[in-house]
Amino acid sequence: MKRFVAATLVSALVLAQPSPALAYLKFGLQVGAATIEVRWTAPVRYFVTERAIAEVSAAQFRDAITRAFASWQSVPGVSLQTQLLGSTVASPGARDGRTTLGFLDRPDLERVLGATSLTLNASTGEIVEAEVFFNTRFDWSVVPSGQTGRVDLESVALHEIGHLLGLGHSAIGETELLATGGRRVNATGAVMFPIAMTPGSIADRVLTPDDQAGAVDLYPGAGTEGSTGSIAGRVTKNGAGVFGAHVVAFHLESGALVGNFTLDDEGRFVIAGLEPGPHLLRVEPLDDAEPSSFLSADIDVNFSATFVPRIVVAPRGGVSGNVDIQVRPR
Repeated sequence: MKRFVAATLVSALVLAQPSPALAYLKFGLQVGAATIEVRWTAPVRYFVTERAIAEVSAAQFRDAITRAFASWQSVPGVSLQTQLLGSTVASPGARDGRTTLGFLDRPDLERVLGATSLTLNASTGEIVEAEVFFNTRFDWSVVPSGQTGRVDLESVALHEIGHLLGLGHSAIGETELLATGGRRVNATGAVMFPIAMTPGSIADRVLTPDDQAGAVDLYPGAGTEGSTGSIAGRVTKNGAGVFGAHVVAFHLESGALVGNFTLDDEGRFVIAGLEPGPHLLRVEPLDDAEPSSFLSADIDVNFSATFVPRIVVAPRGGVSGNVDIQVRPR
């Protein structure tokens, strides 16, 4: 008999306090001494709820969700199949063996726009069911050009479907703390950044190189490994590895930003799915959102942002030589 575990992921997209860098991360499941990827191994078949709200009809909701799935499926180099099976009266979260996306009333989550939960095969990491809700506490819009004061549904759907596919949060973005304790988003460089842009914005309807690299890493198509490159290395402070550092690769010709995290006590990292060619590397602490939005373990944020003083080349179909990056306490 297959063993399943239901896990509500730390995958809520929160709204920045109104006033007015890619690091993709995959979900993992611990099985014995190994960590395995959380992903779909079969086509993603899903339902949308029939519930309509002000400004968004059931048909408009369905179309926005379908477009968001299509955006992920059409990433170059990705091998992924998705299929809308129809509408349902069931609400997301029913745990009925079907993947469902829809609206829910969650006034208790006053800053959460939407969230995703996954049901996994506890032996293999295979995703067997997903639930995505969009909080009716907020005013939503599907207007093609955006609507002032309303949250763009397609943008949030694109983010949550990234979680549904197995991606965690990106740290490519810039925020600033407000006196109220929230954060203002100054810029985002990835749809998977954990804090949404200002209501009315449609900037996050388009996947960035960082988002695309994460999708390719999880669902690589034939020949993908031979057409992209990787950069690997280690981040240290006073001779010891730094856990949870954010390493970003900037392609000097295309301007693409793709990143990842150091994910062990040795401070090792790998940034995969890169466009081959010369890159500038920057290491920074995870301080543009709550650290728990990215990693559940304690991470080191006590160091200064550091640029690697030499250009690093991601070779086509290969991995760079080991890049040793030393940071200083701040």
